Amino acid sequence: MTLTREVPLTPEHAALLFIDVQNFSAHRDGAEFKDLSDHEFNEKYAWFFDQLNSRVIPNMQAIQSACRAAGIEVMYTTIESLTLDGRDRSLDYKITGFHVPKGSWDGRVIDQIAPQGDEIVLPKTSSSVFVSTHIDYILRNLGVKQIVLSGLITDQCVESAIRDACDLGYLVTQVTDACLTYSQKRHDHSLRTIKGYCRQVTTAELIAELDGGR
Repeated sequence: MTLTREVPLTPEHAALLFIDVQNFSAHRDGAEFKDLSDHEFNEKYAWFFDQLNSRVIPNMQAIQSACRAAGIEVMYTTIESLTLDGRDRSLDYKITGFHVPKGSWDGRVIDQIAPQGDEIVLPKTSSSVFVSTHIDYILRNLGVKQIVLSGLITDQCVESAIRDACDLGYLVTQVTDACLTYSQKRHDHSLRTIKGYCRQVTTAELIAELDGGR
């Protein structure tokens, strides 16, 4: 038998995980951007938000709907501390200055892909969701063997999740046009770098695969 990452999803053993698609990092009023002047914001983040709002969020909505329709578990992780003062954050987050207090608006998933019902949201305080949450334990309890990944930032927290998920024995599918970082060059480089760890598909390809399975 030939082992391969190119395995179509089995819905009852799959989960869709959105990474850090939250007010803090995906909303103009989020803490990462709110103190910037319009000039500074446009210089640094105009391309990012244009891509996010015109293309990436619609793709996220499309895969979210398709996965819900297929009976695939939909999950989310967001940067959010377990404390108000962030004392439980990783040293890296403290150095970087990432601070999303427990229960804050910044820690909420953006309205466009808001969780429904009892969909699971896991707050994390490190780059990899597998380091600072119990997601591996939860996924195994759910019988998940395949993870579909979408989110922010492609070459940071998304990459971290892909590598750790692979090392823990999951088959990972990255939806390439439902992830985003701060430039096209960075995004493309990340996709090339991480390709050896996961199956990469577009939003259209994932939806066609799921539609074909019903």
